Amino acid sequence: MRNGYKIYDSDTHITPSAEVLEPFMTKRIKKLTDLDQYKVPIKTGLAGEERPQPWQHNYRFQPIPGWQGGAIRVLGEAAPDPTRQRRFQRFQGKVHPTDGGQERADVRVRDMDTEGIDVQFMVSLGAEHHEDAQVQMEFIRAQHRYFDAFCNYAPDRLKTALVPTPKDVKGSVEEINRWGKSQWCVAIQPYFPPGFPLDHPDMDPIWAAACDHDLAVVHHSFGASYPGAQDLWDNPFIGRTASHPWSGMRAVAAVCGSGLMDRFSTLRFGILEAGFGWLPFWAKRMDEHKGYIGYVSEAMKGSATDYLTTGRFFAAIVVHEGPDMVRMVNQMMGDQILMFASDYPHSESHFPESVDLVLGWESLSDADLKKLFWGNPIKFYGEP
Repeated sequence: MRNGYKIYDSDTHITPSAEVLEPFMTKRIKKLTDLDQYKVPIKTGLAGEERPQPWQHNYRFQPIPGWQGGAIRVLGEAAPDPTRQRRFQRFQGKVHPTDGGQERADVRVRDMDTEGIDVQFMVSLGAEHHEDAQVQMEFIRAQHRYFDAFCNYAPDRLKTALVPTPKDVKGSVEEINRWGKSQWCVAIQPYFPPGFPLDHPDMDPIWAAACDHDLAVVHHSFGASYPGAQDLWDNPFIGRTASHPWSGMRAVAAVCGSGLMDRFSTLRFGILEAGFGWLPFWAKRMDEHKGYIGYVSEAMKGSATDYLTTGRFFAAIVVHEGPDMVRMVNQMMGDQILMFASDYPHSESHFPESVDLVLGWESLSDADLKKLFWGNPIKFYGEP
């Protein structure tokens, strides 16, 4: 709690190292593949901290294209410079998050107390995209076992999502049924292979299982999972600036245009780290193009604006868009959409001042802040 406000942080991240995940893996995955070949040393932390040796490792099953990889062209130059060294983005906070918060729940909770945060929703950043569906599913199961152990340190405060995959719909539904009633489990966070659309009908059993367990559906793009990842003119500024909003727009259009909210009448859908100031523009544009262009499902009974403003769609804020953007969205679309988010422990977070920065937005009313910090997140994720 901070200054009398209960705080639900709707977008933070958890990335357990390979060494921490290994005890949660079965002998089966080790028979399916040699996991050591996928280990990449963690030389830099999520906020840009230099890690000392001996390094821990992450699993990386596929190369990372898009703005995170390849030679860099500075805007205004004719071509990429292959000798230019890529640097880590600048940390926006004052003090790096405490080392160990990805792997020790007590450390993470202490950082939450430092910022005044009551509850965190943690987005998984594991390496689920293995080409072999059996390996991918075994890895996902291990990750869920890890979440259960980690979050049960304080299940009323530490929340996360299950990771379903269209590569194994049956196995994904089984995982939702296995963990869906756990106190820490409040959402599903689908991982799609490149080119696989969010609205694909193969996903219907997964949406149905999420609804059966009253779990939110979360969209969060990553460095290689947004449209245009290969067409960024070799420039990280363009790539990172466009990536999350671009991906969020596509996801919102797919959910609205497929009639997903009609076919699954209790489904709650939310976007994280995609920005939010574009929402009124995108809603109006989708409303126009439903009739102008078409090619949407016959199941789309309402307008996109209807889907986004009637209490089943949510969006996490990014702090840099500020209070004017919050007031604009609230005025144009209603105050039931936006949720506070810090992006802890990434470099874009303002640790340990994320909550205090938003509390300093004097143009927001007490009612605005209560909905942003607590009221809207618990409508999306549920009471903790």
